[in-house]
Amino acid sequence: MEKTLFLDQYPIHSLTLKKEGFRYQHMSQIVDYFKEKINADPVAHFIAIFDHYAHTKALGGEMMEGLKDVQNVIFCFGKTIQNTKIVAVRPRSIGICEFEDRFVIEFMEAPKEEIHTIMQLWIKALVA
Repeated sequence: MEKTLFLDQYPIHSLTLKKEGFRYQHMSQIVDYFKEKINADPVAHFIAIFDHYAHTKALGGEMMEGLKDVQNVIFCFGKTIQNTKIVAVRPRSIGICEFEDRFVIEFMEAPKEEIHTIMQLWIKALVA
C-alpha cells in the first residue's frame, strides 16, 4: 500500500491490484467484499454505494483515460461525537477505480489510528 499527499495536504492510501490472477474480476465483487467487511464490524455502519462514474458521466465531466468504473463505498465508524470537528471527517469512503487490467483502491487516512488500521487490513486482505 502506498501513501501519498494529494494536493499537498490530504493523506491518501492506495493499492493497485492487477486483474490477472486476482480473485475478483468485477467491480460488484469488490463492492460486495467491502460491504461484508463493514457489516461484520461491530461498530461500522454501511451507508451507501455512490456511483461516482455515472455521476461524473451524467454531468458531462472529464474522465481520465482508461477508466471503466468508479464506485465509492460509504460507511461510518462513529460511536462518539466528542466535538463538532469530527463530523467533518465522517463518514468514511473507500474508492474503487476499475481499468481494463487493474483495480485501484484508495481511501483518505482516518484521524483515529484504530480505524485507519482496520481499513488498511480490509484492503490488504484482498491480496491474501
